[in-house]
Amino acid sequence: MRYYLIAGEASGDLHGANLMKALRKRDAEAEFRFFGGDMMTEVGGERVKHYRNLAYMGFWPVLTHLGTILRSAEECYEDIRSWHPDALVLIDYPGFNLSIAKMVHKNLTIPVYYYISPKLWAWKGYRIKNIKRDVDRLFSILPFEVEFFAQRGYRVNYVGNPCVDAIHEYLQSADRPERPAGGARTIALLAGSRRQEIKRNLPYMLKAVENIGEYEIILAAAPGIDDAFYEELLKGTNVRMERGRTYAVLEKSRAALVTSGTATLETALLRIPQVVCYRLPVRFVAELFYKFVLKVRFVSLVNLIAGREVVPELLSTDMNADNVRSHLIPLLEDSPERRAQLEGYDSMIDRLGPSGASDKTAEMITGLLAGRMQ
Repeated sequence: MRYYLIAGEASGDLHGANLMKALRKRDAEAEFRFFGGDMMTEVGGERVKHYRNLAYMGFWPVLTHLGTILRSAEECYEDIRSWHPDALVLIDYPGFNLSIAKMVHKNLTIPVYYYISPKLWAWKGYRIKNIKRDVDRLFSILPFEVEFFAQRGYRVNYVGNPCVDAIHEYLQSADRPERPAGGARTIALLAGSRRQEIKRNLPYMLKAVENIGEYEIILAAAPGIDDAFYEELLKGTNVRMERGRTYAVLEKSRAALVTSGTATLETALLRIPQVVCYRLPVRFVAELFYKFVLKVRFVSLVNLIAGREVVPELLSTDMNADNVRSHLIPLLEDSPERRAQLEGYDSMIDRLGPSGASDKTAEMITGLLAGRMQ
């Protein structure tokens, strides 16, 4: 079978690569063509475009790069049409991927599968009509999404969460570093995966950890962001940067400051206490967003999955150096706050279920294509 996959950011590249491996286990003749990154490239197949040429987030960056985005969408559709795969697999990145789904559904006879569904429960719920019309099967990685979509007349399959798979694989790896003897003396900074996020959040994180004691501060660099960009922001600090070792950085840390996103879940799965930090660019815009656009109580995946506040979320103007520091310091000690987070992680992990999301998704996709599933 021929599979065309589209991943528009670093997390999608990771999960896309794992899905490709799982598909290949079930389909020895699998051929891949994709928009993705280095991890998907390592699995094999033909990469059409790197996700770093697509990863724009926020109103202004999207507006200023709209021509590039539209051209990429047209190029992607034409490439799908000419290659004519047996299946199109979309991975997260809804703004781009839903436009591709619409074009493919309207003009071609290729089944459209969506892995890692758009977060319609948070905002842009109107997109449900597009999904109903253009997506043949949606595979969810968050357990509460099944009920959300069912209430709106659309069936989805919960397959588990690929972060559980990634952490499980890391914990089993032979080159996993040993935990530090005598307890962790590191604080990890995970400031986002896009330049705009990093520029907004990292300066406040750096201020919060200034002179915090005998802790080494390590910034986990995001894929696709060059060293020079980070070096400019880290000037005058003693913060060390590590690249390609995010899980290892987290595992040797006593606590972490994390920009909301997949990283909050990965940090929790490694059982590292954290403060979630997310600052929007303009106070007025931020207040409007949280008041009128965001439809959920929480923004971090940890709290959303747990259904309650497990980790503190410092958002918008609440995300300042003093607030971050006051929430971080108790997590460095054997405090009630630290113990409560770790207990909350345990209940959240139970809700996620066991590893195997990539395998389950691959099994369903190949089953649908072979007519074994409805």
